Amino acid sequence: MSIKLSGLIAATHTPFQADGELNLAAVARQAEHLLENGVKTVFIGGTTGESHSLTLDERLALAQRWNEVAQGSELRIVVHVGSNSLKDARTLAAQAQALGVAAIAAFSPSYFRPKDVNTLVACCAEIASAAPALPFYYYDIPSMTGVQLSMPDFLDLATASIPTLAGIKFSNPDLMAYQQCLHAQNGRFDIPWGSDETLLGAVALGGTGAVGSTYNFAAPIYHRALAAFSQGDLAKARVEQYRSVQLVDLLAGLGFMGAAKTVMSFLGVDVGPTRLPHTNLTSEQAAKLRADLEQLGYFDWIRA
Repeated sequence: MSIKLSGLIAATHTPFQADGELNLAAVARQAEHLLENGVKTVFIGGTTGESHSLTLDERLALAQRWNEVAQGSELRIVVHVGSNSLKDARTLAAQAQALGVAAIAAFSPSYFRPKDVNTLVACCAEIASAAPALPFYYYDIPSMTGVQLSMPDFLDLATASIPTLAGIKFSNPDLMAYQQCLHAQNGRFDIPWGSDETLLGAVALGGTGAVGSTYNFAAPIYHRALAAFSQGDLAKARVEQYRSVQLVDLLAGLGFMGAAKTVMSFLGVDVGPTRLPHTNLTSEQAAKLRADLEQLGYFDWIRA
């Protein structure tokens, strides 16, 4: 199916209350914040959305709420439906089609892992067939799933059995394979990049879209990087990209997920704590994070 995920696509946080229960009321503020920052497509229930820490009912409720909030706005929704249970994944995919979202995506089962590309294709075909009217993206993120298979081979083999295959969300540092995917079947597929801190490298190789977590709270940095690149100002684009590197490095040192959700609270978008096994910042760590961000220049960087 023909679809293009161009520009920045925010991999959104799943909002929780202080007690760890879903806080669906916060979704409206998340959506408002993203639109204010020029981000018009969201990728919900993925890695940033802590999907493996959600029940099936919670994931269904999350998709329902985002769809409600997006009605009448410019916001476009991609629902991540991947699961270790293919039956659950099919349930999520069918709901996404009923809601009429833009597309679905799924990463590989990661406990019992597919042993080869043919098995991975079979898993994806089973999921995609539950939403035959929606474009399907495979979400390649070997650092999290432990599934390290050839993505060019996946595209070649999946074409026949997944008629809705739109492309790959490429969260994989292999830039050689990335280029091969961009050029596969005369550029037929959409291959959004999934590593915020190396976005410029992907764009230089022909990438046009990117799905990432820092686009929730640092979109202006990347908008400037992309604009500078398009204008041929590589020096400026590199400055902006290195700001991303510094930001990611700072948050990763504290536990990325908990630190990122804390940054959202600094911006007036309260998405609550993380769920275990992710950890949350203490009040002292949060105060130090704010001070470190101020010293870094972050709050100036994100002024649109």
